[in-house]
Amino acid sequence: SKKYETPPEFPDEYVTPPCRVLTDKNNNSRPVNKKLDFQAFLERPNPPNTEFRRFYERGDLPVQIEHGGVHNRIAWKVAIEKLDFHHYLPIFFDGLREIEMPYAFLSEQGVYDMMQVGSSKVVPVIPQLIIPIKTALNTRDRSVIAKVLKVLQALVKCDHEQNLVGQALVPYYRQILPVLNIFIRKNDNLGDVIDYGQQKRSNLGGLIMETLEAFETHGGQDAFINIKYFVPVYESVIIN
Repeated sequence: SKKYETPPEFPDEYVTPPCRVLTDKNNNSRPVNKKLDFQAFLERPNPPNTEFRRFYERGDLPVQIEHGGVHNRIAWKVAIEKLDFHHYLPIFFDGLREIEMPYAFLSEQGVYDMMQVGSSKVVPVIPQLIIPIKTALNTRDRSVIAKVLKVLQALVKCDHEQNLVGQALVPYYRQILPVLNIFIRKNDNLGDVIDYGQQKRSNLGGLIMETLEAFETHGGQDAFINIKYFVPVYESVIIN
């Protein structure tokens, strides 16, 4: 098969005028390239090569599946508070883009467990979490994006209103928010990905808005202006 070092160019009619124009609420117009807009939503390759999978298959992670009852559970071989968060938390975050079991279940539940038990250890590790977060979002896989969004909401709330985690994320909005800006208008129903009891989570756009509101609420005084820069349609839930 033919391989491209760079993405193939689109035919001229897709990249040159005339093209559709959208007008926002301030009557500012911008050209919209329908072909390129469509490309932005396409899923990207998501190879099964996560650090989480590699460590798990080598037996180097302190977790295993505990079978029993209606649902499987995660069993920790070591007390979570004794773990080296600098080593393990980025590995578990890297597993968030996994879609196969047991990797997807163990990595996601492991992240929640570590944030809950070791919340005081999360802030120093934030810089190491950005690449796994960005990589997962860049798969453009809606189920993966929804999973990461819910983790991000829990992440900024995990230090119990101290808001140190939320503030530590602000300098990294450049890596996190561009994909959210692409999908914020998407109202596709996420099906089993969401909790049916929460209407706001019934579509990806609503889940993104919910996440941005959590970022602003827990991100300190610089959060809103930085969110607004990368997601222009966002309106503050704090500033009247």
